[in-house]
Amino acid sequence: MTRDTEYFDMKAAPIRIGAVRLKVRDLDAVSSFYQTVLGLSPIETSDGRVTLGTGETPLLQLLGDPALAPHDPRQAGLFHTAFLMPTRADLACWVAHVAEARVPLQGASDHIVSEALYLADPEGNGIEVYADRPVSDWHGESGEIRMSTDPLDVPDLLKSAKGTAWSGFPEGGSIGHVHLQVGDTAEADRFYRDVLGLDIAARYPGASFYGSGGYHHQFAGNVWNSRRAGKRIEGMAGLDAVEIMVRDVADLAAIGARADSAGIEIIKDTGGLTLHDPWGTGIILKN
Repeated sequence: MTRDTEYFDMKAAPIRIGAVRLKVRDLDAVSSFYQTVLGLSPIETSDGRVTLGTGETPLLQLLGDPALAPHDPRQAGLFHTAFLMPTRADLACWVAHVAEARVPLQGASDHIVSEALYLADPEGNGIEVYADRPVSDWHGESGEIRMSTDPLDVPDLLKSAKGTAWSGFPEGGSIGHVHLQVGDTAEADRFYRDVLGLDIAARYPGASFYGSGGYHHQFAGNVWNSRRAGKRIEGMAGLDAVEIMVRDVADLAAIGARADSAGIEIIKDTGGLTLHDPWGTGIILKN
């Protein structure tokens, strides 16, 4: 399926999401879920680790450890990983697939910038599956990005499938954004805006949405379940790290300099830089 030029080109953004890494208690069950429900394919498998993605592109890394404490939804960490479909038709095919398989969904929303559906994996990690609308639909009269949470017209969405059967997560798909639970939005702003250099594209009560290159958001942070949460304890299942692809090496160096000025520990290797946000989530920056 081709993608209209009016749609946002994620690869042109200065910063975009690469892969998300989760720590899970039941590796086989969680891996099977993402393969059967999301249509991801195994790319690499080793003892205690599975990498899933589309084609040769990794999107999700699962680290298995039965000794992990269960995910606590009140802690800082993951709100949802958002899987971006290349087209509305791809999203419609996926919706038809999960409806036929009777996969429980937790919500469906029209966000103006996108159409989205929500669910969770077997260990409670939130998932969004969405398709963007054309960029021309995103902005108000003053040029601001408009976002809302309105009911999704699912019957109209399903018309876009045009009889095409679901055949797995499309190769043009990606992780469009990662929405986090944080303890304080001002503290999140200081890290994701002031250190990583993302723009605040929009705000909701209790949430900030961070974008790069004009995108509605590659990250978000909210306190809806986690207000005043501190650093996540070691040994708990859930979000471990997010990989960020930085287009220009100069931007990568600038992020490192800002992190150093802010007193944030930087781990350097040949692949890039690793930082941790105030709640312990690893941010792996690669060029």
